[in-house]
Amino acid sequence: MKSTVNILGTVYKIEQRNEKDDEQLKWLGGYCDVYKHLIVIRRDWENTPEISMLKEILRHEIVHAFFHECGLWDNSNESKAWATNEEMTDWFAIQGPKVIKAWEEADAL
Repeated sequence: MKSTVNILGTVYKIEQRNEKDDEQLKWLGGYCDVYKHLIVIRRDWENTPEISMLKEILRHEIVHAFFHECGLWDNSNESKAWATNEEMTDWFAIQGPKVIKAWEEADAL
């Protein structure tokens, strides 16, 4: 896992942490702090997760960062906060690789 990611010109630091060192991870696999430009991925799991799961969590948090940095985060509340909605964020994080593959196959990039 890399230590930073550029989100629309803003560099976010990526850190892996344990729940005992970060209370925000109590019920989470990760989180995005858009004000500190920080993405945190949980490191301590009861069972070792597949790398694909950790990448999915990282993609999910990156999508949150994109929604914030492009201005949708704060401006979605008239539509029931769709840009902070976990299901919408999950959809992008889970389906993103499949969409990219389809675009590549169709020579749409």
